[in-house]
Amino acid sequence: MSGSKVKYSSQAAPELLSAMREIARQEGRQFQAVMEDAMQEYIENRSRNTPRPEVMAHFRASVERNRRLYALLAE
Repeated sequence: MSGSKVKYSSQAAPELLSAMREIARQEGRQFQAVMEDAMQEYIENRSRNTPRPEVMAHFRASVERNRRLYALLAE
C-alpha cells in the first residue's frame, strides 16, 4: 500500500468507536492504525471467493459427524 494518506470523515456507532479506541489503547497504537488494519481486513475478507478455512473445517467436521444421519434422510 502507498505510504501517503488521504484524510476522510465518517460516522460510526459510539460503542464501535469506543471499542476501537480501547483496542488501540491496549495495544499502544494509534487509533488511525487500528482503523486502517480493520479496513484492510474487511477488504481482504470481502475479496475472497471461498469461505474462511476455519469455517470449512467446521463444515467438514459436521458432515463427517452427521454422515449416517444424512444417509438415513436420503433414503
